Amino acid sequence: MSWKPTPASADRLRAKLDDEFETVAKPEGLRRSSDARREREAAAPAVEPDTWQRSSEQRGNARGGLRIGAASGRASGLASGRASGRAADGASGRTSASEDEATAPDDGKPARKGPSLKMRAVGYLSRREHAREELARKLAAYAEDADEIEGVLDALEKEGWLSTERFAQSLVHRRASRQGAARIVQELRQHGVDDTQVAELREQLRATEYDRALEVWKKRFDAKPEDRAVYAKQARFLASRGFAHDVIRRILGEGEDD
Repeated sequence: MSWKPTPASADRLRAKLDDEFETVAKPEGLRRSSDARREREAAAPAVEPDTWQRSSEQRGNARGGLRIGAASGRASGLASGRASGRAADGASGRTSASEDEATAPDDGKPARKGPSLKMRAVGYLSRREHAREELARKLAAYAEDADEIEGVLDALEKEGWLSTERFAQSLVHRRASRQGAARIVQELRQHGVDDTQVAELREQLRATEYDRALEVWKKRFDAKPEDRAVYAKQARFLASRGFAHDVIRRILGEGEDD
């Protein structure tokens, strides 16, 4: 009886043969690859150590050259910037100096800064009336000499800005409700008001002295003094405001004032 292979057994036989072939072929392929790599390495020209070192040094020098070039560029840029700045400052200084020389007066004195003397005087007069001597004292700190002040004051009087008479009237108006004639007259004389005008204003103040002193006393005290100490206190208060003694006696009573 003869043996015939079945399809299943035939497949198993082929698989076994394939496994045996791969087992034999793989080591041989690896050996062939290794032999080829060794042959290529043997055929390639060998690089001497000196040549490799020289190439490394050349690459390092090239990088150093790039860094030096960049640093030199930055240094030259900074140097040119500083030089330009110094040149601009020098030109600006020369321009400022020339402008100062152009604006400086001929006598060599530095030009006065700020408002002019006349503008300062007008500023004072716009706030309130001033006497001539009072305004001259305020301007003395800004003037070079007394003649300059006198010239400005003369011009202001001519233009109507400055009037000692108006100042005197204004001062009396501001002080009359709180002070007596003696104190107001003293202040007028301190400001250099003319004696003739002072005498006229004193007569006007004396005409209303009693009424004005009575109003001041009423605002401070609500009753006449009952003893000598209170009388002396009220009398000193009215006298310090510049009211006359005869007016004080009329208000506080007779016979109690030493």
